[in-house]
Amino acid sequence: MDTYRKRPIRHPLWYLSIIGLVAVILLMVWNIWIGLAFVIVLTIGLVYAWKVEKIAYDTTEKYIESLSYRMKKVGEEALLEMPIGILLINDKHIIEWANPFMLNILNVETLLGEELFTLSDDLRQLTKVEEMHEFIVTINERKYKVINKQTERLLYFFDVTEPLKIEEKYYADRTVIAILFIDNYDEITKGMDDQTRSLTNTLVTSIINNWAAKFGIYARRISSDRFLAILNESILNEIENGKFAILDDIREKTSQKNLSLTLSIGVGAGSSSLIKLGELAQSSLDLVLGRGGDQVAIKQPNGKVKFYGGKTNPVEKRTRVRARVISHALQDLIQESDQVFIMGHKNPDMDAIGASMGVRKMVEKNKIKGYIVVNPNELNGSVSRLMQEIEKSTDIYETFITPEEALGKMTEKSLLVVVDTHKPSLVINQHVLDRCEKVVIIDHHRRGEDFIENPTLVYMEPYASSTCELVTELLEYQPENNKISNLEATALLSGIIVDTKSFTLRTGARTFEAASYLRTYGADTILVQRLLKEDVSTYIERSKIIQTVEFIYPGIAIAHGEESRFYDSVLIAQTADILLAMKDVSASFVIAHRPDGLIGISARSLGEINVQLIMEKLGGGGHLTNAACQMDAETISEARQLLKKAIIETYEGSNEE
Repeated sequence: MDTYRKRPIRHPLWYLSIIGLVAVILLMVWNIWIGLAFVIVLTIGLVYAWKVEKIAYDTTEKYIESLSYRMKKVGEEALLEMPIGILLINDKHIIEWANPFMLNILNVETLLGEELFTLSDDLRQLTKVEEMHEFIVTINERKYKVINKQTERLLYFFDVTEPLKIEEKYYADRTVIAILFIDNYDEITKGMDDQTRSLTNTLVTSIINNWAAKFGIYARRISSDRFLAILNESILNEIENGKFAILDDIREKTSQKNLSLTLSIGVGAGSSSLIKLGELAQSSLDLVLGRGGDQVAIKQPNGKVKFYGGKTNPVEKRTRVRARVISHALQDLIQESDQVFIMGHKNPDMDAIGASMGVRKMVEKNKIKGYIVVNPNELNGSVSRLMQEIEKSTDIYETFITPEEALGKMTEKSLLVVVDTHKPSLVINQHVLDRCEKVVIIDHHRRGEDFIENPTLVYMEPYASSTCELVTELLEYQPENNKISNLEATALLSGIIVDTKSFTLRTGARTFEAASYLRTYGADTILVQRLLKEDVSTYIERSKIIQTVEFIYPGIAIAHGEESRFYDSVLIAQTADILLAMKDVSASFVIAHRPDGLIGISARSLGEINVQLIMEKLGGGGHLTNAACQMDAETISEARQLLKKAIIETYEGSNEE
């Protein structure tokens, strides 16, 4: 406005008068009378121009003054009367001024001198936010978006209660698709007569329909062992709060009829596309079945997965037919490759090494060159003793190579077989995995979120005792030439014995069949015992760890190593096994520093507590009764607190169910 006053509007006659003045001066030099006439005309013109100029200036001045007044009035009204809360605070978060709308929000006469945080605890975010940061606070049961102008120490409050309700309703009404699968329906009903099968179908259908009606879900049976369910996210949240009690209902009500039926559910949520929801639901179901069934997986488009259930040991339902089909498929892949590389997990145990040797034997039977990838620095304990025995067999020992040697030998036609793990983060060498285009996975662990991308063939059976058991079955369907050597059979049997704790845990009829097959080919049980022996110093170290045991719940024991020492992963696992064998212990956890700088936790259970779910909360995984994790914690004390939190969440959630 001041700038405008310094540059007033000029009337066009003003400029004409200046030009005329110059013309008069020139004419007076030429003719004085004509020049005088021009002076008179020019004077009149100048007076007129001045008057026009003054009128225009006064009019503009009045307009600007009127506009300034109106703008000032509008600003004052906006500040005092618009439905926006405004607060001025000092650097100590004390309120120095509040507009009337803010006072109306709080129903008070003044806020002067009050501490800001007394209005809402949500405002404590101010101590963490940057300038102009926006966040939501709750005041008197209404939601306000707060804009913080830190430099001016100014806060704006916008009521967003209604938009948030609309947004919440939108998300609550979004469609969710679920696929329900009766895990062992075919196995249970194949021997039934028509009447019994019909009664079983009626029982299962009524349980699921009653559950669906209770929550307002549309459920339709689409095959003998599958149901399709349509619901929304608000219903899904309600079911989640109940921990998917339908799993327990199916298990308990069918068991009363001497049936062992369990339910698996794959849920697709978080997308507006029905096609995407269907794909997510099927993917979730595949994930659940890969983990052994009797649980729920809820998958979002961003890949995030939530699991519920999994409280029972998986019922064995793999068949000889599947083993034969997988064996022949693997045989075709081997024969199409120029060479095959076999790789287990980091810090391999007897199961990983034994399974690797078994797969190498398959490759040899098909007359293709096979190599076992190991890191010599990660071999210890019983695995080191096995390697000493392997060194005596030159033809086998030569097939053990380092990751660097494997990378140097690989070609585009090479095949990689990953055994005893399905997680890319756990393989011996990530570069070897990334280099191969064709990857086969053979594993007995329950499937987790972290999974090798685009494998060519997957043979995952959480019902098996060990990977060595799976590989032994596959060997039975390979060519008869070049029989298994005594050492190879012993290595495979060692893996089975270690993972079953000498045939006491996770042991089925197929486990004994595999062991019998290996004994037929000369598996040496005396050599197995010699390989699995331990020295006195290891026994003493284990005893020291056990001395630290504490019970956070009846039957749940936690022990830990020293802060200043590193412990072998096998020692940690063995200590957890010994704790589990003690009286009144139904679940054991052992925490210790590992040589790789991480903190390892080994978890064991008799089946009452799902240690897999607890370890998954900490980034690990495994089985219901046998699991582990590695975490990047600073101290054992920190790891112990995180473990306790995970146990409490799982234990209390299980009790709520």
